[in-house]
Amino acid sequence: MNSAMNSDPLTSNNPLADATTAPNAASAAQAAMASVPAKPSGKKDQPYFDATPYGNGPDDAVDATQADENAAITHHSVTVGGEKIAYTATVGHLVTVDPSSSKPAAKMFYAAFTKDGAKEETRPLTFFYNGGPGSSSVFVLLGSFAPRRIKTAMPSFTPSAPYQMEDNPDSLLDKSDLIFVNPVGTGYSAAIAPNKNRDFWGVDEDAGSIAQFVKRYLTKNNRWNSPKFLFGESYGTARSCVLAYKLHEDGIDLNGVTLQSSILDYRQAGNPVGALPTAAADAWYHKKLGVHPTPTNLVNFAEEVAEYARTDYLNALRKFPQTDDEVVEKLSEYTGIDKATLIAWSLDIAAYDSRGNSLFLTTLLKSKGEALGEYDGRVTGISSGIAGKIDPNSGGNDPTMTAVSGVYTAMWNSYLNEQLKFTSTSSFTDLNDQAFKNWDFKHTDPTGKQVGVDSKGNVILYTAGDLAAVMALNVDLKVLSANGMYDFFTPFYQTILDLQQMPLIDKTVRQNLSATFYPSGHMVYLDGASRTALKADLAKMYEEATSNHAAMTRIIALQKTTQEKALSPQSKP
Repeated sequence: MNSAMNSDPLTSNNPLADATTAPNAASAAQAAMASVPAKPSGKKDQPYFDATPYGNGPDDAVDATQADENAAITHHSVTVGGEKIAYTATVGHLVTVDPSSSKPAAKMFYAAFTKDGAKEETRPLTFFYNGGPGSSSVFVLLGSFAPRRIKTAMPSFTPSAPYQMEDNPDSLLDKSDLIFVNPVGTGYSAAIAPNKNRDFWGVDEDAGSIAQFVKRYLTKNNRWNSPKFLFGESYGTARSCVLAYKLHEDGIDLNGVTLQSSILDYRQAGNPVGALPTAAADAWYHKKLGVHPTPTNLVNFAEEVAEYARTDYLNALRKFPQTDDEVVEKLSEYTGIDKATLIAWSLDIAAYDSRGNSLFLTTLLKSKGEALGEYDGRVTGISSGIAGKIDPNSGGNDPTMTAVSGVYTAMWNSYLNEQLKFTSTSSFTDLNDQAFKNWDFKHTDPTGKQVGVDSKGNVILYTAGDLAAVMALNVDLKVLSANGMYDFFTPFYQTILDLQQMPLIDKTVRQNLSATFYPSGHMVYLDGASRTALKADLAKMYEEATSNHAAMTRIIALQKTTQEKALSPQSKP
């Protein structure tokens, strides 16, 4: 089971009070399922070889003569919740257009898994993507809710090859068709000349290109009237907020949005108040707490720490260097860090050293020569002194990433080539550091305010306002926020603070937002029990979003009205 905020997360004085913990992850020693998925008979696969060269540099693009929409099509089956589901996998490209010129703009790579024989008007669609910015969708595709997934040993290190894949009993395919999208410059996605990849590397440009992809997919597959959902992870949550509003403005109203491991307010990145409950969870897991007796329930303990964080700890940070010994003692008990060290850090539990390493994560187990993973504090690695974030690795030296990166790279290429039958002369770009380095964080929110970059060039990206705006316009939109409790990169309590402060006034509409927490890390789904719990929460949201016929009717009517407005000669270009 998961920990859930079913009460209003925006106003609750005790946002973790109703939470419960999930059980430990399923043992990695469970019997492996068949390595090759079952295939329905009578359907012929259509392999595809793509000879187009795809560059991932800022000035790269494919030639306009290569703007095709070819795809590999294969047929499979999977059993989810006792139901055997026959499905079709379509892996290839769609061509998006520049809305101002109607000319081809980008060739975007995707993988779609669609249930065979389903009625299109009642069958939901979910568009998935990762974050970065600069990440392909391979991580969420291979790890979360697709019909097949990699086997990992999280939170332990996944041993070297040969790796294994398995049918995914937690797949979301029983509730929705699944489309995994790769933004321009990732995967095999690229700009179409005369455009360049860099033209799509920005908050608004990126969301605009994904919106064009969604529209193209709906048109090509006759899915305009299907219930529609988004699932974004990490920076993908910021993308989802902007994208949801853009889609509404384009006449596409969503039924639901899942925000996994949110970062909705970059101004709060590194906020020690938001990070403290995660630090305490890490210390709890590694048995380094100074609290006696040792708490037995993680969520109840996190609730206690959150109360301290927003009161005594916040006041102590404001008064420093004046200190209250009792408050510092409590901070030491919660984090497992001695008082002298905490004072040397100015009590800032989220501080980093000059090399970009978290002081807390590299200190908690320093006596053992180990560092904690920022993405999952349960994961440890030898503290070698190598910076966790050093170019060109995009955090690849973090213990969490080294624990799973090998299996992702190997199994994606194997799965794509051998089972999905798409092959290419180009290398697949799973993470693009060039995209991140060249990213334009400027963003104009629905009020017309610049909330991406300040006058000094500092990134202050704030997208919770976009989410609030689209929720106010589409009063039936369901939003599920999901966080791992050991994630120091996007701390779960900071997400709560961001949601509480989101400019959404209507109390009824705010009830459409729920937040859940799991004993996992940044990639919640890598923990077996947490993945199962998140799937159950997703299933509940999908049921609520699609079973309310009055709400469905309102969304369709709103979509029609918005489309008519967009097509009106009086509307702005």
